[in-house]
Amino acid sequence: MGRTELRVLRDCSLSVADGEFVAVMGKSGSGKSTLLHILSALDVPQKGQVHFAGEPVFAPPVSRRLRTSITDVLSAAERRRNHLRRTQFGFVFQFYHLLPELNVLENVLIARMIDPSVLAWWSQGSAARGDATDILKRVGLSERLKHRPSELSGGECQRVAMARALVHKPKILFADEPTGNLDAEAGANIMALLAELHREGQTIVMVTHDPGIAQHADRILHLENGRLRPA
Repeated sequence: MGRTELRVLRDCSLSVADGEFVAVMGKSGSGKSTLLHILSALDVPQKGQVHFAGEPVFAPPVSRRLRTSITDVLSAAERRRNHLRRTQFGFVFQFYHLLPELNVLENVLIARMIDPSVLAWWSQGSAARGDATDILKRVGLSERLKHRPSELSGGECQRVAMARALVHKPKILFADEPTGNLDAEAGANIMALLAELHREGQTIVMVTHDPGIAQHADRILHLENGRLRPA
């Protein structure tokens, strides 16, 4: 938007309890995805702070960098943010973001390959492959391990994305319109899986514009004019 200032979130405050399933609703362009990206440490807010397990996720505003660079490896705050994304947070995107040159198993396994060093991977690789295979079996894709994304349906791609987000056993699962690109049947299957995970204690924060999808959550919030309010 050039030099035009666009305020997306204003005095936006949210607290999520361990094991809770929270749905955030709002119109297209209301800032739902921006909120989710900040909560999951994908995007850096200009102001404000996110706390996880009692510790700040971002550097103080005076030393905060809104755009990352190679020098960020020297920043303790940026290293913590990266570590949280690799180990504590899982993210399910609306548009899957699977790597087309990798097969299903490889797309899920890559989430486990990022954190350990090359030497550590030699001892952890076998267990990681077992975990990736197990989670793909759970989402119903045990027969698709060697298929590439171009050979899958939309619902199958989203299940791969779900498995990738879950393979490292995250404390919080973030879901951005997880059924937005799916037909009714595929969407229902994804929501059934989320409900099952929630019953097992998985903390979930989801954004959606669909009231029917939001009804699966323990708590529904609306994002309007940059602020959250109870449904």
